[in-house]
Amino acid sequence: MTDRTTPARPDRRAELAAGLARVRARIAEACAAAGRDRAEVTMIAVTKTYPAGDVLALAGLGVVDVGENRDQEASGKAAEVAAAGVRPRWHFIGQLQRNKCRSVVRYADVVHSVDSVRLADALGAAASRERDQPLETLVQVSIDGDPGRGGALPDSADPDRGLHRVAEAVAGAGPLRLAGLMAVAPLGWEPRRAFARLAEVAEEFRTVHPGATALSAGMSGDLEVAITYGATHVRVGSALLGMRPTLR
Repeated sequence: MTDRTTPARPDRRAELAAGLARVRARIAEACAAAGRDRAEVTMIAVTKTYPAGDVLALAGLGVVDVGENRDQEASGKAAEVAAAGVRPRWHFIGQLQRNKCRSVVRYADVVHSVDSVRLADALGAAASRERDQPLETLVQVSIDGDPGRGGALPDSADPDRGLHRVAEAVAGAGPLRLAGLMAVAPLGWEPRRAFARLAEVAEEFRTVHPGATALSAGMSGDLEVAITYGATHVRVGSALLGMRPTLR
């Protein structure tokens, strides 16, 4: 982390403004086609591998919600942005390890990726020590039910990975607030099939947890389909910020 964040160049700011205009138009058109109110859908700018200067430029363009995937990068970037006097709403959307919970709860406003009871317990314990406000928490759900990949398992009584077991652990933790579900379309699945399945899971989930209405689904390539099937949050990276720098 540097003491002073370098602001985005004017040409970079123009690039971001153009990307933002395109993404906002896509979201508006998708909402109109689905008969939904545009205000129902939040765009999260996924800034992993991009500098803090881009976050500041996006904030200046009216972007409120920013997503990060890795704590090692996100914690320093959040501190840089805060030092510049800007406080976006930070979403942690990547795979979360229990030993990173204490760091994540210090800057994240929303965590999208809780997929086990053990992780929910660790996150709740960290939030109770580090925060004075409840942490909005989404349960990541496995659309295809493959236990070998991330996500809580629908229709499963697994004591650690079963969807309702995880949701109950989050809802029962005072420092956490169960906000809803998050999912990623499985590799090899056509987006419409994936998000139709997610919509079924979400509908059943809300009969048990009616206040958990957030549905984080859809990225740059499939946000329209996700909105059609009820996404309330779309996570947009490359369509907004351009091709991603190579991860080191």
